[in-house]
Amino acid sequence: MQDISPNGWNRMIGDLTNLFLLLLLFLINLFVLVPRLLFNDKRSQYFLIVTTMILAVAVISLIIHPVGPPQPPGMGITPSEIQSDKTYNLLPFLGTILNNLITALLIIGSSTALELEYKWRSEQKLRKDAEKEQLKTNLALLRHQVSPHFFMNTLNNIHTLVEIDSGKAQVAIERLSTLMRYLLYDSAQITIELKKEIDFVNSFVSLMQLRHSDEVKVKIWIPDQIPDIKIPPMLFISLLENAFKHGVSYPLKSYIYLEIQIHENTLSCNIKNSKHKTVANQFDEYSGIGLENIKKSLNLLYEKDYKLEISDKENEFEVNLIIPL
Repeated sequence: MQDISPNGWNRMIGDLTNLFLLLLLFLINLFVLVPRLLFNDKRSQYFLIVTTMILAVAVISLIIHPVGPPQPPGMGITPSEIQSDKTYNLLPFLGTILNNLITALLIIGSSTALELEYKWRSEQKLRKDAEKEQLKTNLALLRHQVSPHFFMNTLNNIHTLVEIDSGKAQVAIERLSTLMRYLLYDSAQITIELKKEIDFVNSFVSLMQLRHSDEVKVKIWIPDQIPDIKIPPMLFISLLENAFKHGVSYPLKSYIYLEIQIHENTLSCNIKNSKHKTVANQFDEYSGIGLENIKKSLNLLYEKDYKLEISDKENEFEVNLIIPL
């Protein structure tokens, strides 16, 4: 193995020293200057210190690797000969200085960009956490508005049953207790298992059917296999409650159809109910508390990624809701 000459060792030590200086410049800028000066609106101090450090690194690099005049192979030139050498010029010297400055600037730029990226990601996380908390608060306020509205209508139904059939009223109270547990505990979450939401819908429909006669035809189509996905709680109940409230008229025959379909990336809920002239004027505004709240909830949760279609026909009212999964 060929031995390394003294000049080779000096060159290697110089390169390692130069690398250490650049690494030190990177770390000082990343962990000290950018967070303590640049991010604290002390830009003048930051740029002054950075400029000084860049110049210092460039000069030290030049000292480590000095630039001399061009020499023919195997010949040395003394300092006195340098002054009289007509072929000597400053281009190599200036080139080395420029190279050192550019390298230092790239090190500063890369470390600053890295810290800016980290700060941006941290702020994005904080912003998303704040938005999530705000979303929880807004949804909680909306659901607190929905719950009294829902309970008021349900208790009115039970009051009617007490006068008609006390046995059915007792069953209705038991089912209402199941719904209350859902409203008090499960609905406080941002999302809930689809199966629980469907169970809630089935319980609500069963409760409503206790009151209504056989003249009201209720059909529900739900997939046999319910996937393990989550949706916002009480997503369908306002629409379904509206169908029972405005789609049933005695003694006319009425119907309410509910169909839930699960696709690859979306979930759809279609609700159709009969429309009678006696309650037709109630469809024009479509501004009940529950319906307005579900629109606000959808806007908060999905922004523009959902679709809510309302079809108001002469004898039928239809709502089709599609949300992403």
